[in-house]
Amino acid sequence: MNWFKSWRVRMAVILAVVGPGFITANVDNDAGGIATYSVAGAQFGYSLLWTMIPITISLVVVQEMVARMGAVTGKGLSDLIREEFGFRVTFLLMVALVVTNFGNVVANFAGVASSVEIFGVSRYVIVPLAAALVWVLVVQGTYSSVEKIFLAASAFYVCYIFAGMLARPNWTAAFVATVSRPTTAGIRNYGYIFMIVGLVGTTIAPWMQFYLQASIVEKGITARQYQTSRWDVIAGCFFTDVVAWFIIVACAATLYAGGHHDISSAADAAQALRPLAGEYASLLFAAGLFNASLFAASILPISTAYAVCEGLGLESGLDKRFEEAPAFYWLYTALIVFGAGVILVPRFPLFRVMVLSQVANGVLLPFVLIFVLLLVNDKELMGDYTNSRWYNVASWLTVGVMIGLTLAMVIAQVRG
Repeated sequence: MNWFKSWRVRMAVILAVVGPGFITANVDNDAGGIATYSVAGAQFGYSLLWTMIPITISLVVVQEMVARMGAVTGKGLSDLIREEFGFRVTFLLMVALVVTNFGNVVANFAGVASSVEIFGVSRYVIVPLAAALVWVLVVQGTYSSVEKIFLAASAFYVCYIFAGMLARPNWTAAFVATVSRPTTAGIRNYGYIFMIVGLVGTTIAPWMQFYLQASIVEKGITARQYQTSRWDVIAGCFFTDVVAWFIIVACAATLYAGGHHDISSAADAAQALRPLAGEYASLLFAAGLFNASLFAASILPISTAYAVCEGLGLESGLDKRFEEAPAFYWLYTALIVFGAGVILVPRFPLFRVMVLSQVANGVLLPFVLIFVLLLVNDKELMGDYTNSRWYNVASWLTVGVMIGLTLAMVIAQVRG
């Protein structure tokens, strides 16, 4: 009986801290992310799978740092940036984040629209309904109730794993490409570099750092509970990148192999899968896109509202009522209304916005990571929880690589 009691206590501790890490990592595979992974597979086959290993390592390192900061300091990331670096720097960063995140919100409502248009449902019907649903979910709910719904939505990502299996890929070629180094010819290609920046930007997005740290704080996780919460973060990072790997593999095995290199929407990817991988693979791809888009359309505005309100010193949090945190909820509402409204504009280039929003994430990411690294290594702020030497090497390497890739992309574009 003692072992059973001990097991129950251990499970209670795990369930008390699980959520923020797993949810944040999975929302990362939003509509823009799925679009980017689909394009990567359709245009370059298996050749970009090598990026998944370094991206996963970097994602674990970055997410672990911000979660640790939240647990140790009890404050959100933009709150710490404002306190340590001043209001002006924080304001400029918030402006850049709002612009980038607005593109991501638009991308996710675009994902909602394109996923159901496959079945003949008009975007003019589904987008307003989706916007109303996510607004009511967050405004009328509490942190605990919203988190439970988000965890359920996270489990739905297994659709992409099944879709990848149904695509019947060349497993040997896929695994070899995953552990092989990139070709010199690919690195010199603007499209290839552009896609790498997009892959990194969609997998390690700036908004994730603000949302994860704010969630850790709002859930009440402290330094004492952090060792358990850390596994929630790591498990989420690995799961989300396994899903990303399968999306690329599914599109490489079908669209790239079948000569369908230029897809114009994620819905096109789902439809193109039908004759190449079967009806079930196509339906799973479309259902996964709808779930991911609706899921992220809820969380991205929350992340933005958290970041801006913390940065400006305003009240924020899902456990607060509308009248207690008006700026938080009005910003959340505005992002949903305008993000959904843009999608209803005729002939709006939905898919292009999805992919470009992920590249914008990749360009903004180094600036956010520099602030994270300066804060997490502040002994006065973090005490005994500062980074180890290995963590700093991996983190600064990620920042350097992202800056290098962004510059390479710009130079390649200038040179044509």
